[in-house]
Amino acid sequence: MKKTTLKKVVFQLTSAPGGKVSVAGSFNNWDPEKNSMKESAGSGLYKATIAVPPGKHEYKFVVDGEWQMDPNCTEWVPNCHGTLNSVLCVQA
Repeated sequence: MKKTTLKKVVFQLTSAPGGKVSVAGSFNNWDPEKNSMKESAGSGLYKATIAVPPGKHEYKFVVDGEWQMDPNCTEWVPNCHGTLNSVLCVQA
């Protein structure tokens, strides 16, 4: 059995300072509570480093309960909610 090597991926988003921000996607079963993002000293810049398996993954940021696409992502796909998901490709 081949072991899957996880790759560290840094997610970042600029949003209003003092918010609750997380990233949810196919890599964490779309759980908005699983990967909270930390704000850098009240700057509104939120970051999280997550170990993700190689492959193509869909994700969104959750900002104060509102789901949103990654504005810095260049690839999106439609989802079953009539909106778009951001796409991340992780090389093996």
